[in-house]
Amino acid sequence: MKKLLARIKLPAFLEDVRLRWIVAAMAGLALIDVIVASFIRPWLALVMAVFLLGLLVATFYALERITANTNKYISNLAYRIKRGEQEALVKMPVGILLYNEHLEIEWANPYLQQYFGDTELLGQSLASIDPDLAKLVTDHLDASGLQTVRWGEHEFEMIVQRSIGVVYLMDITRYAKIEAEAKGRRLAIGQVFLDNYDEITQTMDDQATTNLNSYVTNQMSDWAAEFGMFVKRVAADRFVLIAYVESLERVEKDKFKILDVIREETSKQNYPLTLSIGIAYGEDDLSHLAVTSQSNLDLALGRGGDQVVVREKGEQAHFYGGKTNPMEKRTRVRARMIAQALQELFKQTDKVFVVGHKRPDMDAIGAGLGIRRIAQMNGKDCYVVVDPSHLHSDVERLMTAVGQDPEIANAIVTPEAALAQATDKSLLVLVDHSKASITAAPELYDKLSARTVIIDHHRRGEEFPENPMLVYIEPYASSTCELITEMFEYQPTGAPALNKLEATAMLAGITVDTKNFSLRTGTRTFDAASYLRSNGADGLMTQNLLKENIDSYIQKNHLIDTIEMIAPSMALCTGEETKAYDPVIAAQAADTLLQLNGIDASFVITKRADNKVGISARSLGDVNVQRLMEQLGGGGHLSNAATQIADKSIAQVRAMLAQTIEEEQANN
Repeated sequence: MKKLLARIKLPAFLEDVRLRWIVAAMAGLALIDVIVASFIRPWLALVMAVFLLGLLVATFYALERITANTNKYISNLAYRIKRGEQEALVKMPVGILLYNEHLEIEWANPYLQQYFGDTELLGQSLASIDPDLAKLVTDHLDASGLQTVRWGEHEFEMIVQRSIGVVYLMDITRYAKIEAEAKGRRLAIGQVFLDNYDEITQTMDDQATTNLNSYVTNQMSDWAAEFGMFVKRVAADRFVLIAYVESLERVEKDKFKILDVIREETSKQNYPLTLSIGIAYGEDDLSHLAVTSQSNLDLALGRGGDQVVVREKGEQAHFYGGKTNPMEKRTRVRARMIAQALQELFKQTDKVFVVGHKRPDMDAIGAGLGIRRIAQMNGKDCYVVVDPSHLHSDVERLMTAVGQDPEIANAIVTPEAALAQATDKSLLVLVDHSKASITAAPELYDKLSARTVIIDHHRRGEEFPENPMLVYIEPYASSTCELITEMFEYQPTGAPALNKLEATAMLAGITVDTKNFSLRTGTRTFDAASYLRSNGADGLMTQNLLKENIDSYIQKNHLIDTIEMIAPSMALCTGEETKAYDPVIAAQAADTLLQLNGIDASFVITKRADNKVGISARSLGDVNVQRLMEQLGGGGHLSNAATQIADKSIAQVRAMLAQTIEEEQANN
């Protein structure tokens, strides 16, 4: 009996237990209906029984057919899917490569084979077949997701599945070209400014001015036509530039030679004219693009002019030119305007805080004392923020002298004390720097970032406060003390003037930054020094403040003993890996190297107390050390710059510096 039951095969749709219970319940209900009907009308029970039996047979037949058709459809679909997978591996436009642990090719689909021509692939090492592809695969073994790579003349989106040894390559060359064309047709807007046009033309007659204007306009028009750009003169000293990005890229490869052409040709006529250009692209909003181009022009001018700043939205700026020292302005109009603007800000302020950079030098401290006196002359309390734990010997000697003057001593505060006293109406003046990252009181800056004034003589860098209330950056100036000294002439009369100690400190700041008036000095530098002397600046006291101590002198000479020529006319000194040097000693060693015959630029690499490796760079002006240091994450002035690099050894930093110098010389 059991064997008989085992041979009985239920319809496929009754193999589901739940359906069996449903069918049994429905059959039971139908049977009950027939029994009940037999008591009422026997013939009605017979009719119902026949009807239900027919319905049951029809339902079973329909369900059986549906099940058979469904199974047939599923089988057919599974076959098609499997066949599609097989066809896809062979015919789909995606290259598929299988390799083993030795990077030997085990299989490649026909689509990928076409990139190798008739070369036999199976069993061959990928490195022997195509070293470039082998390198791409090995470089992306641990990469996740799609990676865009270039192989030969094609661009691909590549996925490497290391676990199963498969490489997928989708050729996107066509789409990459479309994307490149779209990027190349984006608009770039530029602002062109003739740096010293007013200074030059004020001494020229009308005919000479007309000839100069014609020359510059013709040169700019020819330059624009050569590279497919549009240039329009909108003022005597200003042009507007519109170009496609693809044209701009060609100009960048040309290194903006128009700067050199105009500067050199006008110099031959004794009218050395220079250009500054700010260019922006990468935005759809043209009005915002124009504002950004003006901001880039301001950055170029803030770095001394005679250069180009090109910036794509969201990217770092590219700098071109800037090979010459900024020329001294012969007018003091700007100094007067800044002095007046500063007086207006003082009226809206309850107290003033002035802060220099970390490890301040004489210029930063002297400038701070100068601003304090100007604030006092305008009836405002001013405090000079100094961190006593990071002072060099010359500044310590100055602080000792300040301690003997109660009035000034009470105005010297620590960063913590300044932070506690500052209010929402206080004013913060940054002197001798414009980077928030190197300020001596970062927390104070964060609190007063919206009420900040910047007075500096270094070239402006990319890092810059977002919305300063007043900016006075003049790279032509020898020092910040020089800029502040000029502002005393425009202060209220009858107010207490500089005292002897303040004037001496400011003179010491100028002396330090000009290397005893031998570098970066102009007529206004000596005018400022003369003014300070007339207010009691003591030359002998200045000399005593700037004296070196014996240990510093020995360490400096020890560094100089390591001198080597890293490039023609470029000297390099390096300290030991295990010894930390004071940055001021490294800077003094770099200055000393410039006094040697045949050296136009000097670099000193030392380990710092914070375990970073620092580079002090100096030049006589022919080598732009600022550009070199900016490429290594630092900055400064054309002839005076520095940088600090973390997580590198002195040997590694030396190699980075050598490579940067080599690349810069190749570009020039």
